[in-house]
Amino acid sequence: MAITRDDVLKVLSTVTVDAAGTTLPASGRLSQVVVDPTNRVMFSILIDPSEAERFEPIRRRAEGAILATPGVSGVFASLTSERGPNQPAQNAPQAAPPQPPAPGRPAAPPPRTGPALPGVRHIVAVASGKGGVGKSTTACNLALALSAQGLKVGLLDADIYGPSVPKLFGLSGKPRVIEERLLAPMEGFGIKVMSIGFLIEPETAMIWRGPMVQSAITQMLREVAWGELDVLVVDMPPGTGDAQLTMAQATPLSGAVIVSTPQDLALIDARRGVTMFRKVAVPILGVIENMATFICPHCGTASHIFGHGGARAEAERLEVPFLGEVPLNMTIRETSDAGRPVVAVDPDGPYAQIYRGIAAKLWGNLTGGPAPRAAPRIVIE
Repeated sequence: MAITRDDVLKVLSTVTVDAAGTTLPASGRLSQVVVDPTNRVMFSILIDPSEAERFEPIRRRAEGAILATPGVSGVFASLTSERGPNQPAQNAPQAAPPQPPAPGRPAAPPPRTGPALPGVRHIVAVASGKGGVGKSTTACNLALALSAQGLKVGLLDADIYGPSVPKLFGLSGKPRVIEERLLAPMEGFGIKVMSIGFLIEPETAMIWRGPMVQSAITQMLREVAWGELDVLVVDMPPGTGDAQLTMAQATPLSGAVIVSTPQDLALIDARRGVTMFRKVAVPILGVIENMATFICPHCGTASHIFGHGGARAEAERLEVPFLGEVPLNMTIRETSDAGRPVVAVDPDGPYAQIYRGIAAKLWGNLTGGPAPRAAPRIVIE
């Protein structure tokens, strides 16, 4: 049987949000309700970040009520702090007025707010303004390089429309359900991994609207047993749309890394990525120049196919850290395609050392110091 929006609203009218008995639809906090052709229901509940703990049980009640409705195939329900100009935060504490920066120093971004992810010290978004710059390969090897420093690392593939992490890690199958609504992450090369690619068939096209994407990302963040992690690396989808805003506004990101190739066309979009994260007060931890130089394997000649040094210059212009450059190399491509990332299969090789150097700078920018433990050897699976 087909489920309609009115059916969903009728069920949600049984869920109250306060002691006065105000229903969820009547509270003004309910987003647009979306029902896809497979009877999967998607919606968000508008909150201020300070209300997250109080509204999480309400979200679960609403989700459970919809899931119990005959004909419903699935539910994506999330809390969101996104607000329009005419939607002031409710019950939000008044923040102290910002203090002017010291002379000669730029103003610091406002402190990050939002519900924390239990057990996870830092969440780092790896983003790009456009596709095709090697962002997922970079995120994968960066996570492995952080793990090589002795850190406990997780990797979330938030690229809903084009999940690449299962391929990059050579992982397949479905995550194990630990308890109701809680999944065990997959594991590869000592890293905990989650991706929408584990939950759908490989050839499935993700024709999803914004609320569905937001809910999927939120659930993969909060309904996965990540355990204790020093850092959760998030492979973001390209661009500056719903997915990026969901991560930036509903999750306390410690910072973002921007990946770009050196040519002007990519740098224009990388600039937009930096601007977006700055607007939502997410610190930029650094810029990585990918596909920087190609060394011919036959004659040894260096060729700058996409230019060279553009990302470094852009980082200087934007006054953000430059983390390093990764060459355009067949070994990186071949190991990625084989599901055996270069940092894992050749940890002492030149390309793994490049990623490890970038990871060390990133961790230093994130924490102000070196990794807390001695680096173990990565065990090849």
